[in-house]
Amino acid sequence: MSAEEPQDGSPEDDEDLRYFVRIGQTDLDGTKAVERSLTDMNGIGKRTARIVADAADVDRTATLGRLDDDEIDRIIGVVENFGDEVPEWMVNRRNDFYTGESSHRVGSNLSQTRTQDINRMKMIDSYRGVRHKRGQKVRGQRTKSTGRTEGTIGVNVEAIKEDMAEEEAAEEDEA
Repeated sequence: MSAEEPQDGSPEDDEDLRYFVRIGQTDLDGTKAVERSLTDMNGIGKRTARIVADAADVDRTATLGRLDDDEIDRIIGVVENFGDEVPEWMVNRRNDFYTGESSHRVGSNLSQTRTQDINRMKMIDSYRGVRHKRGQKVRGQRTKSTGRTEGTIGVNVEAIKEDMAEEEAAEEDEA
């Protein structure tokens, strides 16, 4: 069995199924398994979802929409306090610039923090900030042959053919 196939419940029991479960500021699909549904949140991947399900003492193959309210509350509690329950190397925000603490950001907090970090780099004109400002590659990738955003580099054959046809038509008119 995989984590995608829910174990409990049958198709006839749709009246007690919640199609959307709200965790944080994200609506999760209630028809999926707990582990798979949690991966739809920003900041939670497969490994993190498995750890959350185990820490909340919930069957990770169970359908998320069929869980009781107390089980969902336990999942919400683990997601909100994930940084406290795992080792420091596993969180996604280590040694914060302002506080120096490690935490785990989830959902819109993750995207907001990332935007603030990029804006700070742009403001202090760090190398990465300058690359962000220019719209160039930031992580050391090649730029000679890839990532070109300008127009066509090669020869425009159609334009040359049109010019030649116009010149021939002009020559025929003169003759």
